[in-house]
Formats: sequence, structure tokens, C-alpha cells
Amino acid sequence: MKIEKELKLLRVAVLASLSLSAVILTTGMKANNDARFETLSVERLNIIEADGTVKMLLTNTARFPTTEEVNGRVLNEDRKKRAGMLFFNEEGIEAGGFIYDGSKNEQGHSAGMSLTFDKYDGDQVMQLLTVDEKRGDKRVIRSGLAFNDRPQFETQQGTRDIMRELAQITDRAERRKKINEYQEQGLIGGAPRILIGKTAEQNNGLFLFAKDGSPRAMFYVDEHDQVQLQFLNSKGEVTHTWSGSESN
Repeated sequence: MKIEKELKLLRVAVLASLSLSAVILTTGMKANNDARFETLSVERLNIIEADGTVKMLLTNTARFPTTEEVNGRVLNEDRKKRAGMLFFNEEGIEAGGFIYDGSKNEQGHSAGMSLTFDKYDGDQVMQLLTVDEKRGDKRVIRSGLAFNDRPQFETQQGTRDIMRELAQITDRAERRKKINEYQEQGLIGGAPRILIGKTAEQNNGLFLFAKDGSPRAMFYVDEHDQVQLQFLNSKGEVTHTWSGSESN
């Protein structure tokens, strides 16, 4: 009888201990939902909504997503892997990003940074870009803020499907015909319309383009600190110019 009483007491004590531990763990988890770290080292970090949708992705070069799916979509198989961030909208569609790289090479070095903002389910309509390239003794730095037009019916998945189709066409004339057809349908294409910045020719200014991407007007300071104003026709021919205090 004494042994049975001791066993009952032991069982009660164990159950009480387990219950108390559960309460402590539960309340402890709730009270310490926010963690603080002095240093956090990760190769990739996904910022997600409660339903698991990735809204922002921070990554190193190796884990930059190309062939893997994010939010049920393959982003871009042909995109070069770079460190940076990608942004996604409420539907899990890529909406822009920030990427950068830089390294020495056989010619000198190549580096760049790009912050882009996409149209809904399309490609970039605004880009902040800088590129720094050194080839031998020549170094060229260009940078600017660009605004682009995108096709009316463009979608990210549609563009990927069309690009895969075009890649299978080996005949250049046939490929160009298909490209023209898709562009006329407003499915692919796009063109720059406004650029504010420095060109590879070291001209600093404002550059305007027609809807087909051809340059139409340029107002800039050239590498010799001369002010230039030029107007061009659809063939790229300069029709009117103004330089310094002289007008034509």
C-alpha cells in the first residue's frame, strides 16, 4: 500500500511538473516573440507575409534566385546572379529590385549598381543606374535616372514564354518577323523615353527619346564644358543645334 501511494504521488508530481513546464514555455514564447541579435549572418533572408508570400528577398550572389521558384514563379533563368534585394507585390509578382556587383578582370574592372521599379506584372519603368568600367588605361563611368515605356499587354510570364520560343528559331529573318509580330501586339518591346545623367561619352544632361527609343532631343554639357542643345529627326539626323552663344 505504501508503494502504491508513493507511485500515485510520483505520477501527480510528474503531471504537475509537465503542466507547469508547458505554461512556462507557452508564456515565455509569447513574451519573447521579438528576438534581438547583435550580429546576424545569413546567405539569404526572405521577408514573408503570414501566408508565406515572399514580399522582399535579400540575398548574396550564390543564392540569387534564377531557376528556383519564388511565390510559385520562376523569375528569370537567364538573369545574371548578383547580390542585392528583390521586391514582390501582394500577389507575389516581382515589382523591382536593387542589385550590385564589382570586380577586377583581365581588362581592368567592371562594377555597377541598379535600383529598378517595375510596372505591374511587367518590366522596369524607372531605373537608377551607375556603371564603372576600366579597360586598360581607359575608364568610363556612366550613370543616370531613366524612365521607360513598356508594352501595354506585357506580362512577366508571357515575356518568358516568348523569349523561349524565339530562342528556338535559328533563322534570323524568321526570328525578326516573330519579334515584330509580338511587338505589334504589345506583348514585348519597350523603349527609353527620358534619361537624366552622364553618358559613356561623358555628356551630362537631359536626353529625350521617341516611343520607338530613337533620340529626339539632347540638352547637355559636353566633356569640354560646352553647352549643347540638339534636335534630331526619326532618322537620327540632327536638324537644329545650339552651342554656347551660337545658334543655327
